[in-house]
Amino acid sequence: MTKRHEAKYKIDRRMGQNVWGRPKSPVNRREYGPGQHGQRRKGKLSDYGVQLRAKQKLRGYYGNISERQFRGIYAEAIRMKGDSGAHMIALLERRLDAMVYRAKLVPTVFAARQFVSHGHIKVNGRRVTIPSYRVKLGDVIELKDQSKQLAIVLEAVSLAERDVPDYIEVDHSKMTAKLTRIPQLTEVPYPVQMEPHLVVEFYSR
Repeated sequence: MTKRHEAKYKIDRRMGQNVWGRPKSPVNRREYGPGQHGQRRKGKLSDYGVQLRAKQKLRGYYGNISERQFRGIYAEAIRMKGDSGAHMIALLERRLDAMVYRAKLVPTVFAARQFVSHGHIKVNGRRVTIPSYRVKLGDVIELKDQSKQLAIVLEAVSLAERDVPDYIEVDHSKMTAKLTRIPQLTEVPYPVQMEPHLVVEFYSR
């Protein structure tokens, strides 16, 4: 079992929050952190600790993407005019694995990354196997014909715990999705509060 695969079971408890809003999240049963010292009372976090926690939570939400990729997204966001935190979120939401997850083609963001890597996803008719691929406005994301009846896909479509956001146009009869506009921070359906401005502060120290 890889470190990244294990991480998805620990992120919720480390953060003390149900990061993805899953009914089976372990934090619903155990609100303390993982490990033998998880039940110790936690002291008040420093400013650095608060910023680090915000970064870990946001990075973990998108499938615990690598630090190098995450910092690269920050670097791109601060070069853009306007709110750097909002630009970070917009760039993260345009990742192909995030789009597949948001469109409810798979049940988790980890499954979305695996689906893309294993060649189940096409963009504008061409197979794309890079989870970090940047989706453009109007791009059509589609499952391969052989993948449309997979049990994991049918399960995801029927999930009632989350809805497809307004900035994505989805046709579950054809298993297609399209990004119709760049999302605003307030439109992104996070189950818990994300604080991208703290992430910007963390990296700009």
